[in-house]
This record gives sequence, structure tokens and C-alpha cells, in this order.
Amino acid sequence: MESISEDTIAQLDGWWRAANYLSVGQIYLLDNPLLRTPLTRDDVKPRLLGHWGTTPGLNFLYAHLNRAIKTREQSTIYVTGPGHGGPGLVANAYLDGTYTETYPDITQDAEGLRRLFRQFSFPGGIPSHVAPETPGSIHEGGELGYALSHAYGAAFDNPDLLVVAVVGDGEAETGALATSWHSNKFVNTANDGVVLPILHLNGYKIANPTVLARIPEDELRSLMIGLGHQPYFFEVPDDGAADSSGHADAHRRFAALLDDVLDRITEIKASPDAERPAWPMIVFRTPKGWTGPATIDGKKTTGSWRAHQVPLASARDTPEHLAVLAEWLASYRAEELFDADGKLDPHIAALAPPGQLRMSENPHTNGGLLLKDLRLPDFRAFGVDVPAPGATVAEATRVLGQWLTEVIRLNPDNFRIFGPDETASNRLQSVFEVTDKQWSAEFVGPEVDEHLARAGRVVEMLSEHQCQGWLEGYLLTGRHGLFNCYEAFIHIIDSMVNQHAKWLKVTNHIPWRRPIASLNYLLSSHVWRQDHNGFSHQDPGFIDHVVNKRAEVVRVYLPPDANTLLSTYDHCLRSRQYVNVVVAGKQPHPNFLTMEQAIAHCTRGLGIWEWAGNETVGIDPDVVIAAAGDVPTLEALAAVDLLRQHLPELRVRFVNVVDLMRLQDDTEHPHGLSSRAFDGIFTPDKPVIFAYHGYPWLIHRLTYRRSNDNRIHVRGYKEEGTTTTPFDMVMLNDLDRYHLVIDVIDRVPGLGSACATLRQQMIDKRLEAREYTRAHGDDIPEVRDWVWPDARAAGVSQAVDATAATGGDNE
Repeated sequence: MESISEDTIAQLDGWWRAANYLSVGQIYLLDNPLLRTPLTRDDVKPRLLGHWGTTPGLNFLYAHLNRAIKTREQSTIYVTGPGHGGPGLVANAYLDGTYTETYPDITQDAEGLRRLFRQFSFPGGIPSHVAPETPGSIHEGGELGYALSHAYGAAFDNPDLLVVAVVGDGEAETGALATSWHSNKFVNTANDGVVLPILHLNGYKIANPTVLARIPEDELRSLMIGLGHQPYFFEVPDDGAADSSGHADAHRRFAALLDDVLDRITEIKASPDAERPAWPMIVFRTPKGWTGPATIDGKKTTGSWRAHQVPLASARDTPEHLAVLAEWLASYRAEELFDADGKLDPHIAALAPPGQLRMSENPHTNGGLLLKDLRLPDFRAFGVDVPAPGATVAEATRVLGQWLTEVIRLNPDNFRIFGPDETASNRLQSVFEVTDKQWSAEFVGPEVDEHLARAGRVVEMLSEHQCQGWLEGYLLTGRHGLFNCYEAFIHIIDSMVNQHAKWLKVTNHIPWRRPIASLNYLLSSHVWRQDHNGFSHQDPGFIDHVVNKRAEVVRVYLPPDANTLLSTYDHCLRSRQYVNVVVAGKQPHPNFLTMEQAIAHCTRGLGIWEWAGNETVGIDPDVVIAAAGDVPTLEALAAVDLLRQHLPELRVRFVNVVDLMRLQDDTEHPHGLSSRAFDGIFTPDKPVIFAYHGYPWLIHRLTYRRSNDNRIHVRGYKEEGTTTTPFDMVMLNDLDRYHLVIDVIDRVPGLGSACATLRQQMIDKRLEAREYTRAHGDDIPEVRDWVWPDARAAGVSQAVDATAATGGDNE
């Protein structure tokens, strides 16, 4: 494109100065927003919070993108990895009018400016970083390391969208960001949008230099080329200037560079069938705290780490700092930018694109506006036949995969499955009947590269960070998906799900933010069936981590068989604004509920399985045996079978929990049971023996308010594991059927000494089972071949072969 005019340069510079002025004002000013009177300490906030160092660079980029968007009519969103540039993004949204449209009390005048400044990092106001409250944001300021993965997730299936992702050079040192440069190998030129990474190289973190700022330019260029990008370099020297004058050359040079980059993107998009292109990226090197005070108290500030947060921390308390602040604010010449009433100069305001072309108003940044319901097949049609409890066997996730195959077929452009090389391992491979794994790097050939294609609905990379970030970006821009992963390794993204849950919690209370599709996990290869991979692969603690988040946001499901998994996942894919964690096994496992029973059970969230107990109508049971999770359910039922054989007079109630949050009090969680309802199921005073999938103390935490909660005895994973047999794994953690029978004997009044012989038999059985595994490398036949009595009556001789189908499980 032709070089820009001097008038446009002045317009760009005016916008940039205005954004910088508003940014500084938000950090420091409580009153006197346009400095109509000399600045006093009373005009300065008592607590100075915020981050200045990255903000002027973000403002510069925002101004130039406005020009390009308006000229090219290019739909664009702005992802800011340096999320602590919050005042800048708020300032730009205010300048283009979106902020006032969103928050009408922040008016386009002096009083509106005062309110804009006052609210920033102020009690009852807004956070100091880019946050859900900021129009145009999809990336929380606390999410250091995920800017590029969010950006690429937003670009998937958005062929007309440009996602500008500013990467802070401190952020670039994180493992997640370093890996996400490879996201360019998963973009389809025709079907997906474009991500333009901009590495904001301003040299410093909080107190240290950044690695990429301290390597030679040729080395950095080689790094980016090696990562598959075409780098464009832009630099503003640190000349020690203490004001914002004299930047016409910088504007002229960057405008030309940006046009070159966008022209190159247009060329690439015009040839969608070409081999994987080297997509452009920009290395944007500017001084830290650009246009701020060159020195403070005789120490270099701009161009150093001292500009990172609040350079003048004592502006309210010392006349010297107050004078520097006044000089700094005056350097932007606000009187040239705003009229006497505080309204932005119309010529500068005209730089903003119209309507939804404004980055702060782009509907992709409020994904619920674009969200369409999935077309979901009837999951009932994919259910397994259950003529009697335990009479058939299935790999639950394989059954789910058959349903997901049809989900993909019906939703070819707004549903994706993400996972770290585990879709087939987790038994979802039937989806490859209708789709492939998206891949734009080199192909070896069909005899090796199975199910790889330029376009596909499955995206796999051996990085949980990228899978999580891609899915979050995909959901936040109005689409649907799921993340399948080994249970033990989902912990890698603990901090990411933290931030997403916080985003959901906050947006639930922001009326203009529309609900988005839930973040759905499918965790398989779980703790109780990682006996072959061993201790490193055995960890159910992600549930505990998620339950720490706000009750309005989190849901945890432990379906005990294939039909309940289908019903559960249909619910999850229909839901909005949740983090849904579903843990389900992939190994052959008995099916206990018909589809009709499964639907009713999942709707209730928990319930009494009448066929499993031997209660007398109208009389409380002697003991309640409860289970949550597929393997705990199997062991608990086997324990009930033993009790029915050896203590037929003992009245046993069996309760299965599929929705873990039902255990909480209804005042603590929307799914929680009232005290009366809980006592109706678990009784108010009888012993409860609870076999649980994860760490036992979580059940105690969820039920701590219940009647006589010390009567609830929980067995679960207690950090004991190794490479062994499936039953030895449950024995190591005292979750096995024999130990559950012992627990009943020990805790039901009157059974202790009367059942001493049976208790001893159970101890001996544990020893026998342990010795058998050491001698034969397998579980004892009576465990390996056990089936529920109704299944035995139906002629089933072997319900579960727990050693089968373990191939392909090594990550």
C-alpha cells in the first residue's frame, strides 16, 4: 500500500498520546482528570496500583491496527499476553466509544474521564489488568503464557478473522508460550483464520532482563524462522526521551511494516492449497515504559525494569514525585487531544473503525453472541444393552466415541476434540471414521500417517497447555469442544483451568457478557486402570483442584458405566458457563444400568440401587454402602455380594453417586442436597462405607455438614501405587471388596466379635490375592471373573477382563 500521509501520522500520534494519557491517569489520578488546575496530592490515589511498562507499546499497536482495520475492513481481535497492560486496553476501548456504550456512566466528557480514572484498581471498580470487564478481551491478565494458544484457538474455524496476539517478552520465557509457537503447524489456510504474533520486546520483567531481549538479532531471527515464522523487525531506540514528541518516524516506519505484513497475509490466504506457509510475525522492540519519565530520583526508569509497575510510587506523598507526575502528564498535551468539555478531538476519534470492526466491539470477543446450539444425536440410540445388572461388558469411552462420531458429523464447523496424542488411546478412535487430525506440517505417507489431514476436527499436540489454550480460545469465541486426557496429566494445566473458572465466575455477573459453551473434560486412563504404567500415571487429584473453584461454575461427574457416561456427556455438551470434569474408564467394564435407568440416575445425580441392596421396606438399613466412580462401584458391589452371602440378615442399602456435587449441602452448591434429602438417602445415623474414585478426604470435605458426619468412612486413593495387577492396585489403597467388608464389620454395631471369623477370612483373602499376583502375574480367578449375581443367573461367566485392551496407553 502507499505510504501514509502526514495527516494520518498526526492522527495516529494523537490517538497514541491520548491512550497513554488515559493510561497514566488511570494509574494515578483520583480527580482533576484534565489537569484544569495544578496537580495536588489530593488529586492522586492513596493506593497506586497497576502496570505501566508494557502499556505504551500496546497503545501504539492498537492505534496502528485501528488504521489498518479501517482501511482494509478486516475483522480483528486483540489478544494481549502482557495482560497487565490493562489501563491501555481500557483506554482504547474508551477512545473508540465502546466503553461508554458498555458502561453508560463512563461518559465522553470530563466527568466520564474522572470516573474512568477513579474506578481503575479502586475498591468497587475494575481490576488492574485486562479482565472480563474489559470490552474486547478474551484473555485474562493473570494468564501468563497462553496468549498464542488462545489466539490460535480463536482462529480455528474463523477463516475471515485476524487475531493479533501480543506476546510479552517475559511471557515468552514460559514453557507454555515457548511451545505455542508451534501452533502454526495446525492451522488450515482455507478454513481457519490468521494469527499475527507480535513479540513485544521491551527488555525487562519485574526485576530482571528478558532472555529474548538479550540475544543477538540474528539469533532471534533464526529462532523464529526455525519455528516456522517469517519475522519482521521493528525497533524504537531507547534515546532517553522523557516526553512523547518526535515519534513521527516511528509511526511512519511501523505503518509501512504493518502494511507489508498484512499484504503478505493476504497473499497467503489467496493460495489456500499451497504447502504450509511461513506466516508473518513481528518483533516489536521498544523501551520499557516508553514516553514515561527518563529518570526518577536520579535512576534510569524508562528503558529499565523500574518502569514495570508504578514508576512514581510516592507521587501522593512527596512533592518531588508529584512534580514529576505533573510533568509526565503534561507531556502528552491533553489540551490538544480533548476539548474544554473533555471530549476527544473528532479528527483523532475518526481513527476508530466503525461498529463491530472496533476490536473492543468485535463479536468474537463476546463469544456467546455467536454461539449456536450443537446438533446432538439421540444418545439413547448408542446405548448398550443391559438385560441384567453386570450382564454385559463395554469400554465406556469407546461407546462414547461412537456417539461423538455422530456429533462431529452433525457439527462440521463448530465442534472440535482436543487432546495430547491420546484420542485413540482413550478409545475415541471411531471419530476417525468421519474426520482426521488436523496437521499442516510434513506428511510421510498414508502407510504411516494415519488420519492426518490438512483439515480435521481433532487437534492433537503432546502439550496439555496447548490443548487447553486452544480449547479455551475456541470456546471464548463462540464454539464447542472437549479436551480428552489421561487423568494423571491433566494436572499440568491446573493454573489454566483456574483462570478459566475465574473468567466464568466473573462473567456470570457481567450482563453484557453472553454465556459460552462449557469447558468439558473427559479424563480416562484413570488412576485405577493405570496398573501397567505404574505410580507416575496414578493421580486422581484434579477433581480436588477443580472443586476449589466457585460452586456456580464447577461440576464433577463419575459415571459408573457406559450408559451413564452417554447421558452425562450429552448433558455436558448442552451446558453453558461450566467447567465439567467427567472421569470414565476405557477398559472393559460391566454395565449395570439400562439406558432408562441411566437417564433417571444421572438426572438425580445419585440414587439408591434397589437391586443391589437387601433392605426391608419401612425399616432403615443397618449400613449404607456408597460408591462414586466405575472401579469403586465394582468393588463396592462385590463387597455387597459377599455380605449377602455371609451375612444375609444384614440390611444393606447401596447408593451410587454420579454427580459428586450432590454430596454438598444445598446452601453450598446448586446441585447440593438439602439435609433432609441427604438423610433420606444416607440415613441420619447409620454407618456409611463410601468407596470413592479419588482422595478420600474430599468426600469428608463435601459432607462435613451432614448429620453425624463422623459416621461416614471413606476409602479411596491414598497415594499407593506401582506397576501391578488391577486388583492389587485397589488392595494397595484398601479400596478392595474384602477391605470394604472388613469396614462394615468394624463399623456396624453388633457385628464386631460376632463376625470375627468372617473378618479373618477377609484378611486371608487379601493375603491370598496378593500372593497369587506375585506367583502368576494376574488376579485371582474369583476376582478376575466375578460378576454380579443377577448376571450369573443370566449365564454370564466372566464380566471383566481387566488385563485386556491396555495397548497404546503409554504417553
